[in-house]
Amino acid sequence: MKKIILSMLAAMCMLCITGCGNTDLSSVPAETAGQQEVQTDQSAEDTEAEKPDEDKAVSSQTEKQPENPDTAESSGKDTIVVYFSATGTTKGVAERIANVTNADLYEIIPAEPYSDADLDWNDKNSRTTIEMNDQKARPAIANDTVNLDSYTTVYIGYPIWWGDAPRIMSTFVEAYDFDGKTVIPFCTSGGSGIGRSGSNLASQAGSGNWLDGDRLDAGISESRIQDWINGMN
Repeated sequence: MKKIILSMLAAMCMLCITGCGNTDLSSVPAETAGQQEVQTDQSAEDTEAEKPDEDKAVSSQTEKQPENPDTAESSGKDTIVVYFSATGTTKGVAERIANVTNADLYEIIPAEPYSDADLDWNDKNSRTTIEMNDQKARPAIANDTVNLDSYTTVYIGYPIWWGDAPRIMSTFVEAYDFDGKTVIPFCTSGGSGIGRSGSNLASQAGSGNWLDGDRLDAGISESRIQDWINGMN
């Protein structure tokens, strides 16, 4: 009898141990664990999938950027607008001329930018006053040279400093051959006309068919620019 009771007690203990083991193993259902793994794997796929797309987008943008006339052999256009702008005024006019004429743009960038103090014409010791009082001054240009071979018309824009074109314009025109090209100077100023600035640059360039050019207001419209261009023909 005792043996039978002991056997029954042993069997009941085994059933309890087995039941407890099943409860621990099922505390996280297999379906839930599987979903977590799938979500983790999917997140990794999305991350990896984005990388080549981003690289492709960057590559595509790089390929679609227009060629800079600094380095391009030819853009297929026959007109270019070259300008120097210390305060942004001449730049705005140059951009409107380029829009009207479907021209390329090339900005003359000084190796040493001009500060507000440099532009103080009331200061006899300011950088621009010293440069403009020295006809031999030739400020350096920072950006690469532009290939003018394919252009037949060159607009050249600049502000008027002390009644003349900034000396950096002399640096530019003396570095290029304008033979066979029509060169049209234009200036922006607070009130001074173009004066002899264009003819002075023409003498320094020593080549090209230089027109008289004109002073253009800072806020000139594209329709007025078109009228100005038509008036030269």
